[in-house]
This record gives sequence, C-alpha cells and structure tokens, in this order.
Amino acid sequence: MHISAKADYATRALLELACEPSRPLTCEAIASSQQIPFRFLKSVVGELRKAGLVRSQRGCEGGYWLGRPADEVTLLDVARAVDGELITLRGETPAGLNYPGPASGLPGVWRQVEAEVAAVLGGMTLAALMPAGAGVQLSREGAA
Repeated sequence: MHISAKADYATRALLELACEPSRPLTCEAIASSQQIPFRFLKSVVGELRKAGLVRSQRGCEGGYWLGRPADEVTLLDVARAVDGELITLRGETPAGLNYPGPASGLPGVWRQVEAEVAAVLGGMTLAALMPAGAGVQLSREGAA
C-alpha cells in the first residue's frame, strides 16, 4: 500500500493546527515546523479547506484553523480529502473490479484490504494522535 505525500503532509499540517486551536497558523509556520515544502503545503491546505477540514482568515492576523474539532477529524477524512479513493487498481476502485477464472477471488481480497484500511483510518482521530497536554480543540461532547 502507498501512502501519498499529500496525505502525510495534510495530516501533519492538521496536527500542527490542532496544537494551536486558539490562534491561526500560517502555511509558512506549518511548513517550517514540519519541514514540508511550502508550495506543496499551500496546495494541500487548499484541498483541506475545500473539504471543510480547515478554515482560513485573510489579513495580517490571518492564517488557518481546524475546520472541525480535532476529535471529529479522522485520518480517513484527511486521506479522502486529498487523495479521493483509498485504493485504486489501474484507476478503478476495488468495488468495480471483476476478474475471470482463477483470479475471480482476487477483487474480494482488494475490497477487504480497502475495508480494513478504512476501518483503521476511520477509527483514528487527530485528537488521538496529539501529544499529552497539547492544546487540542475538542467537540462539545469531548470537552468536560
């Protein structure tokens, strides 16, 4: 399985934002802190914004914040926001695969792999990945 640089960078950027929920962070600050190429990060953050995972504010006090609380953003949300489908084979999703003869069982294996990956990523939130004591933005249900 291949994890794209986009998914890795997007997750790292969101974790930076989750650590600083009280103030916006610039792409420059995130890129520097995480050692991510700035131009690539700008494009990734744009995709995260379109997906509602980050929100932005322009101006001298501007930057980016999480679009949703950290305990409501899963790694599955991030991967789908920047990469679309989790698994493709020659441009097709496993759901659309159908092989003849002795290989007829193989698409079922690919579908199972996709389901397992989705379950792992869907069960892991940004909040769960945060270091102890970090300033994580929690949903109202998660806040005490």
